[in-house]
Amino acid sequence: MRYRLPDGRLLAYREAGAGPPLVLLHGWAMSSAVFGEALEEFADRFRVLVPDLPGHGASDPGTDCSPEGFARDLAAWIEGLGLQGAALVGWSLGGQVLLKLYPAVACRVERVILASSTPRFTAGRGWEAGLPPGQVKSMARNLKRRFRETIEEFFALQFQGEDFPPGRYGEIVDFALRSARPPRPEAAMAALEGLAGGDLRGAVAEVGCPALVVHGALDRIIPADAGRCLAEHLPGGRLVLLPDAGHAPFLSHPRQSFGLWRKFLS
Repeated sequence: MRYRLPDGRLLAYREAGAGPPLVLLHGWAMSSAVFGEALEEFADRFRVLVPDLPGHGASDPGTDCSPEGFARDLAAWIEGLGLQGAALVGWSLGGQVLLKLYPAVACRVERVILASSTPRFTAGRGWEAGLPPGQVKSMARNLKRRFRETIEEFFALQFQGEDFPPGRYGEIVDFALRSARPPRPEAAMAALEGLAGGDLRGAVAEVGCPALVVHGALDRIIPADAGRCLAEHLPGGRLVLLPDAGHAPFLSHPRQSFGLWRKFLS
């Protein structure tokens, strides 16, 4: 499905089910395809809506690929669809978008889930729970030289150290990555720059509804301490740390992750 934004651009999204709205926000360089299993899982009790962030999947690119820019477009989409009593789930970059989106749609949102997310992506003075800036700069260089390969390597890093049943990792790659349209290179680069330079620690306390933070202890992208920080500073926050999961628990441990989401949302 597609929604026309106020400036004429089209925002693509997937939708299934009926009931209270459940909006799922994907991570960097991904698309709505990454939530294919979640869409089916929750369509029994929710109206599940999964947008492609601008410049990702089938959505038209925008001029601002920062969390703030994505949030502005999503706020227009949520308001245009008239969603009420919604729950928001933000994974990784999607969690940062959620933090910037929430104040604009607070009257429409009842609960939020932050999955493997962080208020600050890169490490720095007073913040060790991030990737070294040099590693992020190396990713940016590699994107320019080997775009598709760099995204595939980053995707594999999300599951490093985890054990999978035979064939499961291949299934994830097929439906979440290879079946999806890759992001536009300029959008992926701009979004990475936004992640590298952003610090949303001040936005965390603005989330005024119950919040569940789910984080994998084996996460090589966003250390678990970032999840702990989120839970500590969210007024209604609660942390669940999954000891055997990496950066995408809803993919590597779907039964456990979806069970946590469903219990929190019910």
